[in-house]
Amino acid sequence: MADQARIDAQRSFAQRVGENLARARKAAGLSQEALSFEAGLHRTEIGMLERGIRIPRIDTALELAHTLGISIDDLVAGIEWRAAVLTGGHWSAATGNKDSSTA
Repeated sequence: MADQARIDAQRSFAQRVGENLARARKAAGLSQEALSFEAGLHRTEIGMLERGIRIPRIDTALELAHTLGISIDDLVAGIEWRAAVLTGGHWSAATGNKDSSTA
């Protein structure tokens, strides 16, 4: 079940990034082909990203944001971020307990 939850989270992430990318591209008045040309990507890459089929690498996300004149924050807007910890070779949600003794 944990694997399915991870797959669902990745799919949700990819879909949200895709929706945000499509919205920003349309607001910039660019076609997928024009964005791909300006960002130096293959035209099919833009379509796959917008449909949530692929998750962009960080360098791709940076190039898209730069080309569209937006921030990375705009591409990941609406995504819930939660800290995680690696324990015993497995990732789990962090408890949120912070050491308040540091000043």
